[in-house]
Amino acid sequence: MPPRINIPPVTRVLLIALLLQSILSAAVRYRQWSANSEIVVEWLTLVPQLSLFYPWVFVTTTLVENNIFTLGIAGMTIFQGGRYLERAWSSREFAKFLLVTALIPNALSFLFLVMMFTLTRNERWTLTTVSGTISLQMSFLVAFSQLVPAHTVTLFRGILSMRVPRFPLLHLAVVTILTMTPILTVASLLLAIFGLLTSWTYLRFYKTVFPDLDSSQPTALRGDASETFAFSEFFPGPAKPVVAAFTEQVFNVLVAMKVCTPFSQAELSAAQGNNYLPRGAPGGVRAEAERRRALALKALDQRLHAATGAPRSQSQPPSHINGPTVSTQPQTSAQTAMTSEPTAMLGETNYVPDQDHHDKDGA
Repeated sequence: MPPRINIPPVTRVLLIALLLQSILSAAVRYRQWSANSEIVVEWLTLVPQLSLFYPWVFVTTTLVENNIFTLGIAGMTIFQGGRYLERAWSSREFAKFLLVTALIPNALSFLFLVMMFTLTRNERWTLTTVSGTISLQMSFLVAFSQLVPAHTVTLFRGILSMRVPRFPLLHLAVVTILTMTPILTVASLLLAIFGLLTSWTYLRFYKTVFPDLDSSQPTALRGDASETFAFSEFFPGPAKPVVAAFTEQVFNVLVAMKVCTPFSQAELSAAQGNNYLPRGAPGGVRAEAERRRALALKALDQRLHAATGAPRSQSQPPSHINGPTVSTQPQTSAQTAMTSEPTAMLGETNYVPDQDHHDKDGA
């Protein structure tokens, strides 16, 4: 009997909606096709000049692909990336992230196309269809850059090695090239750009932060103030100072407009002390498992010494426990279970330490 594929609920809904809406759009365009006109489905996809009476298209258009090539990529992206992020963040947080990174890039693309029509009076701008999962693909890559910033992906048997934060810029370059072909339109490039900016801004300043259990900080902090998630980290080493200076000026303007708020001292301290980790990140889960195991062994140590009347040492439990702390008692099955290695975490891969990738950037 083949193993059952476990897909979280939000990811499952996304996959079903992507397949059904893409098939429906293809069927409508096939029935109405003619050699002299371009068929659009204004009640399912976003067409600035025709979709004003269908406000729901600002959401539904994200899950409509117009060809089998982009549909296959979209399905794999949602299946792999959606499962990882939903399990890392919870279904509710993942759904909020999807809504933000789908709705805002669509709205900004709509405004840009209308603005271009106003400037040029060329109706092709407002007849351009804004659809597809490009914004979601970009936002997933940005989220991975936050969760595993030090991980390196090796391709072609070591010929190509690239850190995860470099993938959003690579994806933007690929979309730019495909925009010059019939596969993608200029709307796809707009979705990629606005998807990058929207997802990074949301994760940097607005997403609720889950503290590590060892932290005594309150749970109301938001965003990610760590240097590893700065916008300049998406760019190669030589470009980082220029990008950092530019983004700092943009941030100051957004603060003056009250769009963003500066990080508080508590948020900066949490980022520097690494107390706040995204739920599902490898370091946070492993640290939590080690802490719980150490506390359980300490409690068992106290009970065993209390039962035997032997003096108990006052030493603190080590951060990594490889065996029982009681030397006068035989190891019980409970101790053996608690000192076993933690289960491998979803999506955990090998990674290159920070000093290694700094050397690469400098080279």
